[in-house]
Amino acid sequence: MRPHRCFGSSRRSEGDRGRNAFERLWHGEATPFAQHVMKELTIEATPEKVDQAIAFVDEMLQAYGCGMKEQMAIDVAVDELFANIAHYAYNPETGYATVRVDVIKDPLSVEITFIDNGKPYDPLAKADPDTTQSIEDREIGGMGIFIVKQSMDSVEYEYKDGKNILTIKKSP
Repeated sequence: MRPHRCFGSSRRSEGDRGRNAFERLWHGEATPFAQHVMKELTIEATPEKVDQAIAFVDEMLQAYGCGMKEQMAIDVAVDELFANIAHYAYNPETGYATVRVDVIKDPLSVEITFIDNGKPYDPLAKADPDTTQSIEDREIGGMGIFIVKQSMDSVEYEYKDGKNILTIKKSP
């Protein structure tokens, strides 16, 4: 992957040789505006694209030194949320979804927003599953969103301008 130009000059000093832009940013050597970086990926919302959405998010997380435990929790959330869009937002047709990743370096925090033009649906409106019941006695569905809500610092939903907008936040 080639670093984006905004992460620093392509010229390197003798002591800087060999360090890529992300390393300079992580070690506080890049320009001040690099304290906050946002990238978006818009792809077809199909189950086959879940891995692409996760890889996109992971690229940003790894560049900023996100811990493996936090990255795994975020990966589970991205998998669940993108898969839900792929299966339900446009069914039976298909459409597109945008995954927006905002990373703030100091202190490190990650905000991931999922945007689609599918059917309006607030996954947070449904009551959490009763985890005290046996699996056989529980209603089907809702466990994935419950796990996302438990593993993220915050989960917010809004329907605005004909778009479902779901945002998760995590401070690793």
